[in-house]
Amino acid sequence: QLQLVESGGGLVQAGGSLRLSCAASRRTISSYNMGWFRQAPGKEREFVAARGWSGVHTYYTDSVKGRFTISRDNVKNTVYLQMNSLKPEDTAVYYCNAVDYSDYTRPFFGSWGQGTQVTVSS
Repeated sequence: QLQLVESGGGLVQAGGSLRLSCAASRRTISSYNMGWFRQAPGKEREFVAARGWSGVHTYYTDSVKGRFTISRDNVKNTVYLQMNSLKPEDTAVYYCNAVDYSDYTRPFFGSWGQGTQVTVSS
């Protein structure tokens, strides 16, 4: 199973940008479709974005389309999430995980890293 460590979160004003990183170890990410999820206070964890193992296909939840970009570097074994035009409703703890091969919105592994906090002030 992958061990995943998220970083890059912080406090930013609305309209600002952040770049999250997810460093993987124990196994290579090259054979996995990878994704980002987030959990806001009092809410369930939700899908944000995914990118296929080859790097060709990408998927985004509607609320982040045009603002967020997921990328991956299989050599560095790292997944990124570039977040632009941030909104207060983007405030959440962000997690990465492999995603299900048949449903990109579902996590593949049952365990999660510690996540990284993103707070967007208005």
